Amino acid sequence: MKRIHNSTNLHYLCGGKYQPVAQNMPKISVRGHEMPASPIRKLAPLANDAKQRGIHVYHLNIGQPDLPTPKAALDAIRSVDRSILEYSPSQGYQSYREKLVKYYATYHIDVTADDIIVTSGGSEAVLFAFLSCLNPGDEIIVPEPAYANYMAFAISAGAVIRTVTTTIEEGFSLPKVEKFEELINERTRAILICNPNNPTGYLYTRREMNQIRDLVKKYDLYLFSDEVYREFIYTGSPYISACHLEGIEQNVVLIDSVSKRYSECGIRIGALITKNRDVRQAVMKFCQARLSPPLIGQIAAEASLDAGEEYAREVYDEYVERRKCLIDGLNRIPGVYSPIPMGAFYTVAKLPVDDAEDFCAWCLRDFNYEGETVMMAPAAGFYTTPGLGRDEVRLAYVLKKEDLTRALFVLRKALEAYPGRKEV
Repeated sequence: MKRIHNSTNLHYLCGGKYQPVAQNMPKISVRGHEMPASPIRKLAPLANDAKQRGIHVYHLNIGQPDLPTPKAALDAIRSVDRSILEYSPSQGYQSYREKLVKYYATYHIDVTADDIIVTSGGSEAVLFAFLSCLNPGDEIIVPEPAYANYMAFAISAGAVIRTVTTTIEEGFSLPKVEKFEELINERTRAILICNPNNPTGYLYTRREMNQIRDLVKKYDLYLFSDEVYREFIYTGSPYISACHLEGIEQNVVLIDSVSKRYSECGIRIGALITKNRDVRQAVMKFCQARLSPPLIGQIAAEASLDAGEEYAREVYDEYVERRKCLIDGLNRIPGVYSPIPMGAFYTVAKLPVDDAEDFCAWCLRDFNYEGETVMMAPAAGFYTTPGLGRDEVRLAYVLKKEDLTRALFVLRKALEAYPGRKEV
């Protein structure tokens, strides 16, 4: 009997015939093993099961706005009159990028159309930034808790995330600069921030942004700045973009998206903005490999820029009211604490439980109050350091106030009934 190997199976030659050999399933990659499950979506099967049982689930777990997409965008989609839905340019349509230049100018961000590359959502912008700027084994410093997919994109690029921890007790403000410098070594290539922050809603101060600028300049690092929530700032303090920081113009890679700004999560249009020509040229190679960003999405996004101040003001005012409703309601529940978020539409809250993931699963699997329950995102999934965030959840105030009020009441009832509740 002779052993034969081909590209798919091991066979034995028996009497002139190939016989397949019983074997285990092929193994998935190391990246596949290391890729974290989304803390936002991992409990979705339990939520679906609850709905199948007739239970109404209040979704506080995901940043999917329920406010209407601009009418201008919907009209533009309805008005598409093309005989061919063709590839767009790999960097995105020139007309859209030129309109974006005017949009950014309203925030005193001075860029040209050539500085902007349209991407398939902000997620692709982050991934392409990592792939273009980082080598396998390079390290990125990220304040935690942080948007969970940053870890996934780092794994995809072979990079390593090192974290500086912010705490709920200190309102998630940045630690002293020495905490950053303790992590910097020969492999450190970048700092990544989200401002305003997902998941905490924290807004970086001018002092903190200057502190980051000085580190980037001192160690010649990239600064990846995710600023998709700039429309949602609820304080008199100014919005400080990474693009406002002087002396590091060639180090900054700005990440943007229309998903939250215009309630257009599904059209998958983002942008990567940088004045660094070498970075843009590298990013373009990845853009060409994926061919083009979504055509219909760009049509909608470009039209959205004409939505006007009235649309932006109505959306902003609604989130202000929802924020007050959620934060006031959370802090009235015994044992629950949430700082006041100054941006985005999220908050991280501490709960009187030993394990928030167990509690969140229990709410969906074993609990309902008058046929209703709540779905939240366990905050441990937004931390890299093991053990942190175990008694915290991220909540998104993307539901109307009546639903938020009811969800808070159901959450109070769930905490009262939960067997693993801690005494407060």
